[in-house]
Amino acid sequence: MTYDFKRLIPILVHHQVKFVIIGGVAAIVHGSARLTFDLDVVYARGEENIMRLVQALAPYSPYLRGAPPDLPFVFDLETVRKGLNFTLTTDLGNLDLLGEVIGGGTFEDLLPHSEEIEVFGVKCLCLGLERLIRIKRAAGRPRDFEAIAELEAILEERQRKPGAPQSRKL
Repeated sequence: MTYDFKRLIPILVHHQVKFVIIGGVAAIVHGSARLTFDLDVVYARGEENIMRLVQALAPYSPYLRGAPPDLPFVFDLETVRKGLNFTLTTDLGNLDLLGEVIGGGTFEDLLPHSEEIEVFGVKCLCLGLERLIRIKRAAGRPRDFEAIAELEAILEERQRKPGAPQSRKL
């Protein structure tokens, strides 16, 4: 499986999709040393944004991750409008499209807790460290517990050194 986040994120930005990066990529932006094999984003649920999202991803064969290959699935405006959260595989890697996330809410709810970053040569929104920790804690998954410990250590270090960079460039 290819994990080409270096292309996937700029494609979303180029199509003017409104989204906030969360999950493992956001953790890496904040200084985590952990690897991630998918891109998690919370997207705005407005009609225009869903249309942009569908247009951006259509050329990259989005399909439900883990679903049987013969399952009739069409990633289109109607599907996204009727759904909320999608765990997809694409030609550019795994993408979790979240209309809402436990512990964080919707795109609009996350906006005040997000920061603009530059990643792979484009500017986009990334969830702030404190809210990222909160979301990971709310998810309650065993794999997140170690990540939370690392992210809390990063947060504590930042609080000790207020002038230090808050995120890093990818």
